[in-house]
Amino acid sequence: MEILDCRGKRCPIPVIELAKWSRSAKAGSVVRVLAEDPAAAVDIPAWCRMRGKEFVGASEVDGVPAFDVRV
Repeated sequence: MEILDCRGKRCPIPVIELAKWSRSAKAGSVVRVLAEDPAAAVDIPAWCRMRGKEFVGASEVDGVPAFDVRV
């Protein structure tokens, strides 16, 4: 699993970074997006629905919200 560290970045940067990553990722790859911005909890699952990607789930890693996405 790859890590996309978006800590300290405000909306819409975490989703933009996720979109950039997904363009070069192999099908079936999973990325964990670390994002403290509260909007990420809504934006990342919405982006997955709009782009046909799988939102695997949300968790917390060392106190930081983490969002797992499969492309």
